[in-house]
Amino acid sequence: MGDTRREALLRELDSRLAATDAALAARYPGPAGGRHPVHTVYVPADRFDAGAAVAWGEAGAAALATHGGDDAELAAVFGISPELLGPVRERVVAKLTREPVEDLRVDFEDGYGRRGDDEEDAAATAAGAALGAAHAAGTAPAFAGLRHKSLEADTRARAVRTLDLFLEAYLAAGGDPAALTVTCPKVSTVDQVSALVALCAGLEGAHGIAPGALRFELQIETPPAVLGADGAATVARMLDAAEQRCLALVYGTYDYSAALGVAPAEQRSDHPVAEYAKAVMQVATANTGVRVSDGSSNFLPVGDHDAVLRAWRVQARLVWRALRGGLYQGWDMHPAQLPARFLVTYAFFREGAPSAVARLRAYRAKADTGVMDEPATERALVAYLERGVGCGALDPDEVEVL
Repeated sequence: MGDTRREALLRELDSRLAATDAALAARYPGPAGGRHPVHTVYVPADRFDAGAAVAWGEAGAAALATHGGDDAELAAVFGISPELLGPVRERVVAKLTREPVEDLRVDFEDGYGRRGDDEEDAAATAAGAALGAAHAAGTAPAFAGLRHKSLEADTRARAVRTLDLFLEAYLAAGGDPAALTVTCPKVSTVDQVSALVALCAGLEGAHGIAPGALRFELQIETPPAVLGADGAATVARMLDAAEQRCLALVYGTYDYSAALGVAPAEQRSDHPVAEYAKAVMQVATANTGVRVSDGSSNFLPVGDHDAVLRAWRVQARLVWRALRGGLYQGWDMHPAQLPARFLVTYAFFREGAPSAVARLRAYRAKADTGVMDEPATERALVAYLERGVGCGALDPDEVEVL
């Protein structure tokens, strides 16, 4: 009788929770698989060509060679142990030659500014053709796309025109639309996301692209995008409105901070208002397959040796904090920021990898180590090590437990 009673109760629960089960499975499918970039490089459209990534790598390597000669000084600047700096530096030098840019955006927004229509039309066509040809030749960065202007009223027409022209040239040159990431800045409302979905669908129809192929990022740089007038977390509702086209939420440090009245000298990605916004973004995207990207440092490593080291020290602090907080991607706005990005990121993975490997091995062997790990911890350890391999910080044979 007990089994019969329990089966009846279970059938009732299954019936009651069927809709919830389906909703949870659809809304929270788990982290996105595959490789994730550790940074995004923004290149103004008028400065972009097929050799942009290589040029950034060369400039980054030159900055490291010029200003990174003293290992002890560099270790202190980046917060890396002196013993780890040498192996990490060697890997970063190779990275700057092999793959200096993991993710690239041709920028038609703040980094490009407002130009005449003829000038931006020409830039959109030229940049689209260059990126499409690079993709067809296999020389484009692993992740790439464009940032158009906002869908707010005063720039909406220009955003649509640029995106259409860029896409037309990109496709004509052999680019794969499924490999293109569209970044939409200054998104404030759910309706703007729905409009972006409609725009992508319209462009797919106009250009003969498979439905759903165009994917986008939403740049979160206005307060209403984080907390709406109704008290709800707008970013969470945006994900539903995106209809599975959203790849990432990108934090916009300076527009967001300025909107909250933060003084320019205090506008940084580790300010309390920034931490709040990113925490909401992380909670909204957890287990949805949508990434969260941190913002950038506006202290550029330019000028004399001391000025470069000061800028690197600021960037290193921000990157360390982001990584420790679970944000594995951020913006880089200048080639000389690449050494800081990669040195800190590589140190983060190499510093923690031995412990992570040992912990994962012990968990799977059910060994008594004094640490009570759970299945969720195993998944986190695997994800951590996979990220390290993906960016080149770790070699596959160093993490054979995967």
